[in-house]
Amino acid sequence: MSATYIIAEAGVNHNGDLQMAKHLVDIAVKSKADAVKFQTFKTELMISTRASKAEYQIQATGAAESQFEMVKKLELSFNQFAELKLYCDDCGIEFLSTPFDIESADFLIDELKLITIKIPSGEITNAPLLYHIARKQSDIILSTGMATLSEVEQALGVIAFGLLSKNELPSASAFRSAYLSPEGQRQLQSKVRLLHCTTEYPAPVEDVNLLAIETIQRAFGLSTGYSDHTEGLAVTIAAVALGASIIEKHFTHDKQAEGPDHKASLSPEELQLLVQSIRQVEAARGNGIKIPAESEMKNISIARKSIVAHKEIKQGEQLTADNIAVKRPGGGISPFEYWSMLETAAVKDFEEGELLK
Repeated sequence: MSATYIIAEAGVNHNGDLQMAKHLVDIAVKSKADAVKFQTFKTELMISTRASKAEYQIQATGAAESQFEMVKKLELSFNQFAELKLYCDDCGIEFLSTPFDIESADFLIDELKLITIKIPSGEITNAPLLYHIARKQSDIILSTGMATLSEVEQALGVIAFGLLSKNELPSASAFRSAYLSPEGQRQLQSKVRLLHCTTEYPAPVEDVNLLAIETIQRAFGLSTGYSDHTEGLAVTIAAVALGASIIEKHFTHDKQAEGPDHKASLSPEELQLLVQSIRQVEAARGNGIKIPAESEMKNISIARKSIVAHKEIKQGEQLTADNIAVKRPGGGISPFEYWSMLETAAVKDFEEGELLK
């Protein structure tokens, strides 16, 4: 089984500060994550000035400012992202970012030349954005938080239509036809990966429904991972054990820092431990074939048992439940033969504790 692709989600935990963003890159590199991911947006293109905050955002940053005002302070410029991408290249970690508007998507794909675009759960019904990104022939990681299977299928229909790059006008029927077509399915198989997700910060463990990873994978036949918003490491590690091919997890430099996402993020130390734990789980998953491991072969003769003389036995004496027993070590006659040995004659003299032959 291939290695889990681990995305360290910095998001907006840089608080609009490029140097802090670079520091987050350093933390991700030290953790040995495969990629570090940010969020690229123009606030004016993403949020109405009338949009209210989510409850978790109010708890983290108060109710005095609007969502627009809060997010505007977290925005990095395209020039800053270009510098951040170069910094990631120099550090040897993949730079990823989530676009929340078409202009940002164009910047990431056309200017920064990103091969993979991560689409967040909140944009899964944003058909124009899905279509625009797919038309660019980008590889796509699509989060499915808050979505039903039918909504995921609708989104995949839009993406399939975009990937096919037909001259036909976009429409619900065209999306469905593209999704159902053999070529559309081939395009999805080669270009799209899905993430199960529970869009709450932090997500209650009872709402996580990790078995949905398997459901999504069976439903669409696409590589499926997990974007985790729970506190701690346990749920993320369990997702890997269940076969998640991608893991995405928020992290921060300081859980007590000002901003909407810090409290629901991992500390640098926790991120390192998560990556280490995931790699251990990968090694432990194995290939599913139930045979003795090489490391345990040497213990077979020590831990298993054989048929032995329970007391001194003379040659020709009948073997009975009184004079034979099942004891360590292994390597002699298997205890599976115990009943067939009863009432047979001893082939030679046996001392107490001696393996029968």
